[in-house]
Formats: sequence, structure tokens, C-alpha cells
Amino acid sequence: MFVRPLALLCAPVLLAQTTLHVAPRGDDAANGGAGAPFRTLERARDAARQSARPVTIVVQAGVYNRQRALELGPADSNVEWRAEGAVSVSGGVVLPAGCFTAASNARLKPEARGKVVVCDVGKLGVARLGALTPRGFGRPRTPAHSEVFWNGKRMTLARWPNDRFARIAAPADPAPVDDDHGRRHGRLEYGFRTGEQPGAWASVEDVWVHGYWSWDWANSYEAVESFDRATGVVRTRAPHGQYGFRTGQRFFFLNVLEELDSPGEYYVDRKAGQVYVWPPAEVRGASISMSVLDEPLVKVAGARNLTLAGFSFETARGNAIEIAGGSNVRVENCLIRNTGNVAVTVEGGDHHAVSGCEVAQTGDGGIFLSGGDRRTLTAAGHEATDNHIHHIAEWTRTYQPGIRLEGVGLRAAHNLIHDGPHNAILMTGNDHMIEFNEIHRVCLETGDVGAFYLGRDWTERGVVVRHNYFHDTGGVGMGSMGIYLDDCASGVTVVGNIFERVPRAVFIGGGRDHLVDGNIFIDCDPAIHVDARGLDTRTVWRDMVQKTMRERLFAMNYLEAPYARRYPGLINLKPYYDSGEGIPPEGNIVVNNICVRGRWMDIRKNAETTSIEIGNNLVGGEELYAMPGYRPGAEARRAGIKAIPFERIGPRVRRRQ
Repeated sequence: MFVRPLALLCAPVLLAQTTLHVAPRGDDAANGGAGAPFRTLERARDAARQSARPVTIVVQAGVYNRQRALELGPADSNVEWRAEGAVSVSGGVVLPAGCFTAASNARLKPEARGKVVVCDVGKLGVARLGALTPRGFGRPRTPAHSEVFWNGKRMTLARWPNDRFARIAAPADPAPVDDDHGRRHGRLEYGFRTGEQPGAWASVEDVWVHGYWSWDWANSYEAVESFDRATGVVRTRAPHGQYGFRTGQRFFFLNVLEELDSPGEYYVDRKAGQVYVWPPAEVRGASISMSVLDEPLVKVAGARNLTLAGFSFETARGNAIEIAGGSNVRVENCLIRNTGNVAVTVEGGDHHAVSGCEVAQTGDGGIFLSGGDRRTLTAAGHEATDNHIHHIAEWTRTYQPGIRLEGVGLRAAHNLIHDGPHNAILMTGNDHMIEFNEIHRVCLETGDVGAFYLGRDWTERGVVVRHNYFHDTGGVGMGSMGIYLDDCASGVTVVGNIFERVPRAVFIGGGRDHLVDGNIFIDCDPAIHVDARGLDTRTVWRDMVQKTMRERLFAMNYLEAPYARRYPGLINLKPYYDSGEGIPPEGNIVVNNICVRGRWMDIRKNAETTSIEIGNNLVGGEELYAMPGYRPGAEARRAGIKAIPFERIGPRVRRRQ
């Protein structure tokens, strides 16, 4: 008997429809109407491709588990995907209460026996569990290992020490060497010596160690090759990370079954296909899941006018959503959480947007936008607006910000970003707009770090940072900055921001042509820092200016259009490069600012004699501004200092629950 293909049977009906429906209990042989929904997202996608008109795909409440990425391309343009109710697109598997039994593994500590339970995930159909891989500063992004989540929160992989760092007692290298900054460190192949030590372990197979090995802004995860308890020497497996091991730096061991000794911890035995958990509460009634999928949940390439609205994307080992090329792809009002890597990545195309979303508990960063043409200074027009981004970079702890901007003409506005170990906003490129964001409780685990950061390229100009509220940032060692214009970054406008309890608020690290205008600094130390590292004759700084930055400058043909026309201040660099001299921090303007308590300006050696315009700044007490709203006080108003639109800072809308 001849059977017509399903697509042919349904085609006449589908072509007439502009709204299609999907439900967990639907049927892919149905017609996709409200009363006859499809079951899978792919079936709805394929049906929408048959319509010559824009289509809305309504996805009804439920959980849609993914075994592969939902791939959308040019044929999926002019489609709105809209969640109806609570819709979870998940790359994980549920671990039901019934799969857990009391664990009897002899490697568990006495205090853990009777408390730890184990689940055989092979019986749940999980054939392969993701492994730990080297990751961190200078390493390529790879999918995370399979993780366990309890009631939507990431559990802690069994570690030692439990809730703090141990310290490197000394490098194991018999002949440590000095780095470019005169700090002595041991070469990586020799390992390091611990001071305090954990209890005995049966094996170091698949044991890992995480640390800030040399610098407080560079972390990595390394596989343990050997651990000699008699000498305290830990050696890691090649290929090694960057830099070296330095006395006093921080580390902890992880993925150790014997260290599963606290509620909220877990351990995955990949060989046996078992997951051990010390429940933080009763297992029965809890929602327990494990990430399995190592692909994006959604992958969009080349689509135009496509929207994903109202979904929860969660429990994935990789990125949640990847967008490449195309135009006007929008991710709106979504909850994106528990990813092994980044929430949303955008590469190329134009006018993509991530708006009104909550991004939480990412293994790497939050929203990464990249686009535009730096050679022609053509803007991409991507935006990240009105998002709530928090508890980010829970695995790769450095240079994985809440928002990353790369390219030309991108905007980050009205976002709330908090609780992260390193940057909130990290950028490279030109003509970006950073405005109306609230940023706090970032830089919590790192040092020599900026809540907002860019550096090392004279040509990355035209950036505006205005009307943001930076407050209560952290920092270890060298501490944190609010706006870190590092290593001769130049040409940034910093206007109308509020900095409150930020250790070093605006840090000009040797750069030129910055405008710092109309900001309020409260309890900062200092409010503004200016140094002249571009004049420093030490090798590390001279090489930065004469090699790294010179190459980047000439790569953009800075004496020709469009750079010479857009950024005329670049021409002033030519005499210095012609003479081979260092480059001073000229052309900086600091005007109309208010500083309350704390310390006002820190102008370092050699920067004091350069051309810095400083004028109409008020330094004093709380009378200089008024609450609510940080409005200029009477003296500030008389001085012509403008009000900051504080009421407009932060998300304008809240994600629908």
C-alpha cells in the first residue's frame, strides 16, 4: 500500500495557517492547530517553513528535553517562537527521587556514610557523561562536564577545602624564574607544594585542581598527574596553562569522592555511570537534574526577523543560544540558567538583541555580542537591554563577563549585573554605548580587575559610558576598579555615572583623550587615577607600546579614513612613534565631577607634567548631592553640574514569571 509522506498530507492545511502550536503531549502527525498541536519543536519548525507569510509558533507549557540543538536558518526567518506558560527547553535529564539509594562506597568519609545517596544514571538512559577538561584563562571554551542541579541551583562538585582556598606553600621548581614584573614563580612542569593537606585519597585519577596560580586575574583548571603526600608536591598534566606557580597563590582540589563531605556536594563516577549526592534537604519532593547535552540548545545561523520569547533555557553543558549572521534575531523575556558555558552568543549579522531576560548561574559568561567591521567602522547595532544578569562565571572565573562587546556599534543598556567573580562588562572595539546599567557585587574573587574593562589598543575609541550606577565592588590583592581603562586604552567618554564604595573608580592606565565629566564619586579611593605607563622604560611596558600597540595602530591605517576622520586625536601619536619615544597620557579632561569622602585624584609620576585638563570639580561632604536620586546640591547646581537621571538606571521591565 502506498502511503503519502506526512508533509504532503499536512501541507494544504499548514500553508493556510499563520499560527502553529506545540505541546508535550502533541502529535507530529497532527496539523499544528490549537486543538491538534505538534509534539516536537522540529516538526513545528518544518511546518512553518511551508508558509509564505510570517508565522507564530506557540509552545505550550512543559519540559522539552533536547538530545541535539534546535537548528534554525534562513528558511526560518519571519517566525516568532512564543512560550505559553512555563516552557523549559532543557539539555539535562531529571534524576527522580526513586533512583537514589544509600551509598555504601568505602571511599566515603565516616561522616558521609548514611548521608550520601547514589543514582545509577545508566538506568535512566544516559549513555555518556561529560568529563572535566582544562579550562580557564587562555584556554579555548569547551563544554562543561555533566553537572548536578538541585531545585534549579548548581550543586558543588566535591572539593577540598570546602568553602575557601588553600595556599601554595612554594613552587616545586628547583630554580624559579622572575617574570616581567619581577615576581618569582616556578615553571608549570615542576608543580607546586601544598602547605596544609587533605586526608588520604585512594587515587588521584580524574582529580583536578583549580587555582589563581600566578595572578589574581588568571585562573585555570588542571588535571592532577601526581600528588606526593610526603613532600606535598602536586604535579599537573600537560598541556599546562599559562604563567607559573607562585608562593601564596590560591587553589583547591575538586572531583574527589573522599571529599564529598558536606550537604550540597556531588560526585560523578563516569566509569560506573553513577552520581553521588549529599542532599541539602529531603530528596523526595526535590527537583534534581543533570546536564547532558554538549551542544547549544538553540543554534540560529543566517535567519532574519526571528524571535524567541518567554522560554526557559537551562541545564546544558555548552552555550544555551548561539546566533550567527542574519539580522534582527531577538531573544526576549527568557530565563537562561545553569549553562556550562555562555547564555547567549552573537557573532556577526546586524541588529540582534537580547532583551528583558534573566541570565543566571552560567559556567562561563552571560551575553556575548560580536559584530560590525572595525576596518570600515561599520556598526552592527546589536543590543543587550533590560536584562538581569547574576551569578555568572561559576566555572571559568576570569574574563567571562555578564556582557561582552566585540566589534563596532554595540549597546548595553538598562541591565542589572551582580554577583560575579570578575568583570561585569568587557569590551573591545569601537563606538559602543554603555548606559543606564546598575553594576554591583562583581570582581568578588579576583584582583587587578575592572567592573568595566578595556585596554591595549589606541584605535579602540568612541566608547561612551554614561549614566551607570557602579557600587559595592569587591577585589582581592590589587583590588578592583569601576571603569578600568587599562594599558593605554584611549578615547572613552565617562559621563554622568555614580560610583559608590568602589575601591578605584575611574582608572586611566596611561591612556589619552578620555573625558571624565559630571560623575559622582562616593567613598572611592581614589575617585580618579592617572598614570603614565606609556612612558615607562621597563621592558614589559615598552614592548606593550612599541610592539603590541604599534602593530594594532598601524593595522587600522590610523592616518587614513575612516580612523583619521572619526578620531582625529590619533594623529598626535605619529610624532612619538616617529621618534621611538614613549607616549604620555595627553588630552585627558576631568571636569564637573563631585567627590564625597574617600580620596579625589591620584596622579602618578610622569603623568603630573602632561596635559590633563582639570576644572570645576567639587570635593567635600554630602551637601554636594541630595537624596533621593543623587541630585546635585545647591553648590553643585551653582557650579553648573548637571543632574544624573538616576531614576532611569536599571531594567525598565521585569521578566514575566
